Amino acid sequence: MRCHYCDDPADLTVETGGVRVGLCEEHFRASVEKRVRRRIRRDGLVPDDASPEDPEQWVLGLSGGKDSVVLAQILDETFGRDPRIELVALTIHEGIEGYRDESVDACVELAEDLDLRHELVSYEEEFGVRMDDVVEDDPEGMAPCAYCGVFRRDLLETYAEEFDADILLTGHNLDDEAQTALMNFLEGDVAQMAQHFDASLGPFPERAPAGHRTDAAAEQPAQSGEDRTRGESEHFVPRAKPLRDVPEKEVALYARFRELPAHITECPHASEAYRGEIQQLLYDLEERHPGTRHSIMAGYEELAGLAAADQRAPDPDMAECQQCGNPTRGDLCRKCDLLAALEAV
Repeated sequence: MRCHYCDDPADLTVETGGVRVGLCEEHFRASVEKRVRRRIRRDGLVPDDASPEDPEQWVLGLSGGKDSVVLAQILDETFGRDPRIELVALTIHEGIEGYRDESVDACVELAEDLDLRHELVSYEEEFGVRMDDVVEDDPEGMAPCAYCGVFRRDLLETYAEEFDADILLTGHNLDDEAQTALMNFLEGDVAQMAQHFDASLGPFPERAPAGHRTDAAAEQPAQSGEDRTRGESEHFVPRAKPLRDVPEKEVALYARFRELPAHITECPHASEAYRGEIQQLLYDLEERHPGTRHSIMAGYEELAGLAAADQRAPDPDMAECQQCGNPTRGDLCRKCDLLAALEAV
C-alpha cells in the first residue's frame, strides 16, 4: 500500500471520511497536527483580542502519558514562539508508588526539552493523602478512580486559578470522548450531556456564560471525573480538549514516531469496569464500521448543545465549604467530604 498523499510506502492506515487510507510517517504526523490545530480554531481557543501585551495563559494538565505528552509537543510547536500565548504545564503526583514516579520523570524530561514552565504538585502535600493509602482504606466503598477524580479535578482547578489561566487544557482523545458520549446515551443522562457541552465540549462562543448552569447542576454535585459547568464555581476555568478528534491508537503512534518521552503504562488502581465494556464495544464497531467514533461525536455534540441551551438557568447563590472555602451547595465540598471520611478511618 502506498501513502494517500505521496508515492512512498504507507507505514500505517488511518480512518478518514469513513474509509481507511494508507499514510507514510511524514504525512501521518502532519495529519495529527492538522487535526489538533483545526480543533483549536473551531473551538475558538485563541480570542481575536489576544496580544503580546495581554497574552492568553494556558495551563496544560501534563501527566506524562501519551496523550498529554503529544498535546504538549504540538502546542509548543504551534505556539511556543507566539507571544500571544503563555503555556504552563501542571503535573499532579497522586501518590502511586512506581507508576507516577516514572511518569513524572517523563514530564520533567519533556518540559526541559521544550523549555516549558513546569509545576509539580502532589496529593500528599496538598491533602495529606496518597492514593495507595486511599485505595487500602476506602471508607466510602468506591472505585479508586472516584476518589482520584475528585482530588485531581480540585487541584487542576485550584492551580489553574492560581496561575490566572484563561484555559485549562487536557489530553482527552477521540476514544475517551466517544466512550463518555456513549455512556451518557446508554444511561439516558441528558443533564450530563448538557454539562459536558458547557464544561469542555462546545466551542467557547456557544458555552453557557459565567453565572449560569444546567438545571442538573442544582440538583446534585458533580460526581468524580465529571466536568463541571462554569456556573458551579465562580472561579471555574474553561476546559479545552484539542486532541479530541484523534483516535487513541494514532496518539500512541505519533508519540512513538516522534520518540517522545511518554510513560505508556496503565494505572495499577484503574478499575472502571463499565467504561471498559464501552471501550471494547467501540473497538468492535470501529473495526467493522470505520468512522463510528467520529459519527457518534458529531451527533452527540449537536444533541449536547441543544440540551445545554434547554437546561441553562441563572445559578443560585452558592455557599462556601466550611473547610476550604470552595463553592458548594452543602456544608462541605466533595473533596473535603472525602478527606474527612479518610481521616475518620
